[in-house]
Amino acid sequence: MSTGPTHAMSGLLAWSAVTAFASAHPIGQLSPQSWAVGAVLATGAALLPDLDHPGSTISRTFGALSGGLSAGINMLSSFVYRTTRTKKDSKRDGGHRGLTHTLVFALFAAVFTTAVVQNSQKWALPVLMFVFAGLAVRGIMNDWCPKQDALLITVVSAGITWAMIAWTSQTSASAAAAGIAVGVGCFAHYIGDAITEQGCPILWPVPIMGKTWYPVAPPKIMRMKTGGVVEMAIVGPVVTILSVWLGLAALQATGALPFLDWLDLLPI
Repeated sequence: MSTGPTHAMSGLLAWSAVTAFASAHPIGQLSPQSWAVGAVLATGAALLPDLDHPGSTISRTFGALSGGLSAGINMLSSFVYRTTRTKKDSKRDGGHRGLTHTLVFALFAAVFTTAVVQNSQKWALPVLMFVFAGLAVRGIMNDWCPKQDALLITVVSAGITWAMIAWTSQTSASAAAAGIAVGVGCFAHYIGDAITEQGCPILWPVPIMGKTWYPVAPPKIMRMKTGGVVEMAIVGPVVTILSVWLGLAALQATGALPFLDWLDLLPI
């Protein structure tokens, strides 16, 4: 997998790019509040697939609660892998980089999020914001304090959630945009994993070369080592710079940054 910060920023980059370049589509004509909600959800969702790994940093986000959920997801992912793999697929347990690393899961997460937000913006949206803000904080600041930092992350996540809900209290968030943000964040995670040495089974259960869990990846020469020089010195910084640039461009399109009207951030 890519490191947490790279995954998190890739989620923000994907959301910023989708909203910045979709000026003729409703997703590119969001209110500043809805865009910000989507940004938090996409950034957190870019870490969501790794909850299938109980040993991952992200599984410790909310202490025993997220740890238990991670163990359950790992068991489900392992079961699905064992029951759907072919003879050409490897005989690994299939817990990590399994079910949550597929487009099927991304679609499910997007539809589920949309349905939940449509059902209630009074309680459902704050809960989702809290969870995904926690994932985003853990991903971006994974080395900021010792392992037993679940309480600190919980407090920071609660603060972010409170600020976001207070800001959006006068404007209803778009349920469809929230769902798209989560789906986009998950997809960004898959791309990040696909360009590492192991690849990512994005297209499950479509059989490719006799494998239902075919690890989609570019040629080996184009792959990077997780946490290696290429990721830390090139990919990570580039993703961060692009996410900030396109994020500002998307916000400029919403009218939230009038003081930047003199600067055409997206000259297309």
